[in-house]
Formats: sequence, C-alpha cells, structure tokens
Amino acid sequence: MLEGKAVVGDTDMLQAMQDDALQLATKALDFLDVTEATDIARVVKQEFDKTYGGGWQCIVGTNFGSFVTHCYGSFIHFSVGSLAILLFRGSSAASEIDEFSSLDGVKA
Repeated sequence: MLEGKAVVGDTDMLQAMQDDALQLATKALDFLDVTEATDIARVVKQEFDKTYGGGWQCIVGTNFGSFVTHCYGSFIHFSVGSLAILLFRGSSAASEIDEFSSLDGVKA
C-alpha cells in the first residue's frame, strides 16, 4: 500500500465522480503492488468504463507529461504520495468531422 493522502492537482469533474476516482485508485493501491502502474491504470479505467460508460483513459506513473483532449467534466489529475494518476474520457474528433461532412460538395 502506498502511504499518503490523495491530492487533486487539476480537475473539471463533479465532486461525486472525483470521489469515485480517488476511492478506486486507493482500492487498486491496496490490492496491487505499487510498482505495477499499468495494472493500477487498468483497474481504474475498467471501473470507470463500467460505471460511466466507455472511452476512459488512465495513465499512472511517477514521471510523465501529457497534453490531451478530453470531454468536459471528465478530467482529473491527482497524486497519492509520489504516484501521479491522470484519468479522462477522450474526446472524439468524429463529431467534429460530421459537422463538416455537409460541406463536401462545396467548391472553393
């Protein structure tokens, strides 16, 4: 188990969803070896997929950078001790493409 309290760095999630993310991470840390960051990410991602629908991405580690596009209300970055966790639901570019599909016949 990793000692320490979860500290939220940045989020746009509702409080209830934040609480779920923190509890799931803590649960994963209690049952998995902390060195298995991929397994912790898998547990958190799969539970969020099950609870809130598909499309969630989870990154766990001690040193990483990121620049992601996410759906509004579905992003949290927090840490527990030295372990950082980034959880977000990816934004689909398909909806943006569909908006412009009606312009296919337009000539410039």
